[in-house]
Amino acid sequence: MKLRVLGCSGGIGARARTTSFLVDDDILIDAGTGVEDLSVDELARIDHVFLTHSHLDHILALPLLVDSVGALRAKPIVVHALPETIAALRQHIFNWVIWPDFTEIPHYDRPWMVFEPMTLGATVAVGERSIRSIPANHTVPAVGFHVFGATGSLVFSGDSWPTDEFWRVVNSIRDLRHLIIETAFSNKERDLAIVAKHLYPIELGEQLQRLRTAPQVLVTHLKPSDAETIAREIDAWAGRSQPRLLERGQVLEF
Repeated sequence: MKLRVLGCSGGIGARARTTSFLVDDDILIDAGTGVEDLSVDELARIDHVFLTHSHLDHILALPLLVDSVGALRAKPIVVHALPETIAALRQHIFNWVIWPDFTEIPHYDRPWMVFEPMTLGATVAVGERSIRSIPANHTVPAVGFHVFGATGSLVFSGDSWPTDEFWRVVNSIRDLRHLIIETAFSNKERDLAIVAKHLYPIELGEQLQRLRTAPQVLVTHLKPSDAETIAREIDAWAGRSQPRLLERGQVLEF
């Protein structure tokens, strides 16, 4: 199994793309601006989209994805998300005001997109791969994802302030190869990070001390306006865990 990093920035700018990961060639985890770098043929191969939460930097490309390739596909794109996330998408995005409702286009019986509610702790099997939703603690209902198959596991925290349940799940995964965890703000923005329920380097360092296995730790979601400072602080405060910064275009195998 392979995960290709399409986007892993906490904002936009030159060469910065927001969160989106492609698993093999048919599963998308979050739909940030990184999706825009895929070709039409690559977009058309995406059968499943798993969303961590409803914030714009994680769902921005979804409406354009469906619009761009819906007519090329023989079956609808399946969007898996918490019921609250689906409700937000229906109310605020696919509402015929911001964007058409592709669960009704071109016909109710033949839509280009369908929603599949996913409860916390549920596992969805896609061929020989499985995606399990795991606890997250954010300003809106949110989850992380445990992606696994016969050869190993990967965990993506999504956007999340610390939660005991997240570490309980992570530490129970004995074949964990990669842990992707967010840190959005620098230490000087600690108060903002707490309000926004994002990690900052001091808190990241404290949280990584709770890790009881030895995966490769990869840090995502740095705000591009302060990325160099955040990177230096991660090295200073979380360096004992040897985290690396996740990079756009990186491919993780597990």
